[in-house]
Amino acid sequence: MGRGASILIFFFVVCVSLGFSQVSLAAAPQLTRTEPKPASAEPSSPEKTAQEGPAPQSQTSEQTKTEQYTLSQERYEKAVAYSRADYTLYFVSYFLVGLFLFLLLRLGVAAKFRDIAENVSEKKWVQGMVFVPLLFLTIDALDLPISVYWHALSLRYEQSIQSWGSWFWDWAKGEFVVMVLAIPVVLVLFTLMRRSPRRWWLYAWVPAVLFELGLIVITPMVIDPLFNRFEPLSKEHPGLVASIETLTKRAGVPIPPERMFLMLASQKTNAINAYVTGLGASKRVVIWDTTIQKTTKDEALFIVGHELGHYVLGHVWKGFLLGAAGLLLALYLAFRGLHWALDHWARDWKIYGPEDWASLAVLLLLLHVLLFFSSPIISGVSRTEEHAADVYGLEVIHGLIPNSAEVAAHAFQVLGELDLSDPNPPAFITFWLYSHPPLGDRLVFAHRYDPWSKGESPKYVK
Repeated sequence: MGRGASILIFFFVVCVSLGFSQVSLAAAPQLTRTEPKPASAEPSSPEKTAQEGPAPQSQTSEQTKTEQYTLSQERYEKAVAYSRADYTLYFVSYFLVGLFLFLLLRLGVAAKFRDIAENVSEKKWVQGMVFVPLLFLTIDALDLPISVYWHALSLRYEQSIQSWGSWFWDWAKGEFVVMVLAIPVVLVLFTLMRRSPRRWWLYAWVPAVLFELGLIVITPMVIDPLFNRFEPLSKEHPGLVASIETLTKRAGVPIPPERMFLMLASQKTNAINAYVTGLGASKRVVIWDTTIQKTTKDEALFIVGHELGHYVLGHVWKGFLLGAAGLLLALYLAFRGLHWALDHWARDWKIYGPEDWASLAVLLLLLHVLLFFSSPIISGVSRTEEHAADVYGLEVIHGLIPNSAEVAAHAFQVLGELDLSDPNPPAFITFWLYSHPPLGDRLVFAHRYDPWSKGESPKYVK
């Protein structure tokens, strides 16, 4: 999807749910992985250990392959190059989108779009339906080269296998979906701004929270199928369905077979993943077909156990409540920031006041900046929740799967190899971007976590 309407939609989604509307093992590619260990000198050995930097690894007969996250020489070099390019592109793209928004204001483009909308009709809702697509599609068209380069990068490093035709079709569908969502959001927001210039930020909070709740419910049933094919998991994998049923019952969140789905991710990506999503009637377990193809059945069950942990431990609702509070603060800051910006530059930008359609570009710029600087907080909360889900996943499969710790550790190893997890990212990158704990740390923890042999009580699954 492009960045225009996405900024507004993503702002509500992130602030309300803190990223837990759909929880997954892998989360966003590249920005959720590996540990901030300092690099050391280049080794002569072709195998490198991500846990200790690129130093030669010597394994004893007692060590198993998955005590540490390791990569071959070739995969190591690709992981470093790919991740560094990904990090750079993330920050560059954030800067460029902010620059685009600023130029649309400074050059009077947003004001020109307002004039066009007002010339079409005197009715505010008609003006909004003209202005919103004009502004958002312009931003997304400016952002398109960045998105194209991002996909080219994923193709070059064999993360994606999606053809350009398929990719552009997904981009177009994404534009349509976000526009359908954004237009009513903007119409409601500006109606409140006109009726209550001083309190709109407070009144907008309730519909924003309700909007996010509705989005969580409808996404699995309406939006996800637009971009990927889903079929009942029982169709080709009845044995796995039975095992997942046992796992969900032990977790206390039984999910019937008809709510277990296989996503045909192999048509577009080489990555592996699984997730639990939705609320109420839309709650479901989804496993990518790549996960089944590239991991063992026991490893897939650990991945599902991790996802179940988010629900059992209440991460979705805790994140929702925390995010709702953050959203209220963010709306107030947007209100204050909008008045401050218009006091300084309204004449230069040809904006008449906060209720002017052109002021939406100012709000988007403010929200864009706010999301950027709130990233470390969102990432930090998410890392804490993901670690707890790792612990739960290890505990819920213990006793059901032989050598469960090794199974979990090897699942992380496979994930790292396929995702080209960066062995030595800068500490700043981990702090700012990683929504999951460093992958190497997760692997080591999974291999060593064993309260049972120490006579200790498990933390979650008694």
